[in-house]
Amino acid sequence: MNRHEQALAIIKQGTVVPATPLALDEHRKLNEKGLRLLMNYYLHSGAGAIATAVHTTQFEIRKPEIALFEPILRIVSDEIDRFEARNGKIVAKIAGVCGPIEQAVNEARLAKKYGYDAVLLSPGGLNALSEEEMLERTRAVAAEMPVIGFYLQTAVGGRVFTYDYWAKLCAIPNVIAIKCASFNRYQTIDVVRAAALSPRADEITLYTGNDDNIVSDLLTRYRFLREDGTTAEKSFRGGLLGHWAVWTHRAVEILEMTQRAKEEGKITPELLTLAAEVTDANSAVFDTAHRFAGCIAGVHEVLRRQGLMENIYCLNPDETLSPGQAEELDRVCRAYPHLSDDAFVRENIDAWRALAEDGCK
Repeated sequence: MNRHEQALAIIKQGTVVPATPLALDEHRKLNEKGLRLLMNYYLHSGAGAIATAVHTTQFEIRKPEIALFEPILRIVSDEIDRFEARNGKIVAKIAGVCGPIEQAVNEARLAKKYGYDAVLLSPGGLNALSEEEMLERTRAVAAEMPVIGFYLQTAVGGRVFTYDYWAKLCAIPNVIAIKCASFNRYQTIDVVRAAALSPRADEITLYTGNDDNIVSDLLTRYRFLREDGTTAEKSFRGGLLGHWAVWTHRAVEILEMTQRAKEEGKITPELLTLAAEVTDANSAVFDTAHRFAGCIAGVHEVLRRQGLMENIYCLNPDETLSPGQAEELDRVCRAYPHLSDDAFVRENIDAWRALAEDGCK
C-alpha cells in the first residue's frame, strides 16, 4: 500500500483523532513554532490521525482578513511528513471543510494539494439547505476527496437530520466515516443504524464526537435487525474530538482500554465510572455551564497549564474563559489526575520544542 492507502486504513480501523487548536502569539497572529510544538505533542502521544482547520482551530481562519486556512494546512501537513520520515509511522491527515458547495469543493482541493487523506465535511451554517441539497454537496466533495460525514449538535449551529438522510449519505461512494457529535442518544442511534444497515456498512467507520458520552460510545455494541431477519452490528471505532486535543496520550490509552474490553466482552463497573469522569472533565473544558462559550479557550487553558501553549488567545478577542471556568478546571484536575498526561508532557516537551524549532527553519 502507498502512504495514502495506509492512512485510509488507519482511519478505517479507528483511532484517536485530536481536533487541533490554533497557536497564536501575543498579537493574535499565527505562532508557527507553537503550532508545530502542538503537532509534535499529538504525534508523539500516539494519535493515529490529526484533524485541523476544524471548529477547535477556529472558523475565523477562513476570513479574508485573517487568511490562515492555507498556512495551517501547509504547516500541519509538513510536521506530519517530518514525523513520518523520522519514525516510519503513518499518521492520517484530515482537513476540516465547510461552506456551500463551491467553497467546500475548493477547500477539499486545497487539502488534496497539501497531501491530506480525507476531509471532515461540516454541515454548520447551512440549515437553510434541504437534506437533498446537503447530500448533493457531499457527493460533490466526495468526488474530490474521501469524506467523513458529520452530525453537528444543534447547540453550536447544527441541525437535526432524518434517518433517511444518513442512510442516503452512507450510500455515497467515498464517504469513509461519520463523526457523530449530535449530543443526543436518539440521533446517535439513527446514525449507527443507518451505517449498520447500509450495503456499505463495512466501508464506513464511526467516530464519536459526543463529548458528553465519549467512553460509553466506545464501549457500546449496537445491534439492529435486517429485513431478512439477520442481525447487523456496528460500533464506534474511534473519536474525532476537540476534547482529545488535551490529555491526548491518556486518550490513546483509554481508546485501547475500550477496544480491548469490547473485544473481550468485559465491560467493568470501573470503565463506566471512567466514562462519567471523562464526561465531568469535558464539562469543565468545554464550558457546558455557559453553552460552550468557553470551549476553545478551555482547550487552550489546559494546554497552557502544561506548557504546550503560551497563552489562551483566540482570533476573536471576546472569546475567552467564562466566569468560573478556571475554577471548574481546577476542580476536575484535582478530582481526576489519572485523566491527565502531565508527567508525559514534562518528560518530552523540551524535545518537542527542539523539533518545532527545527521545523521553522
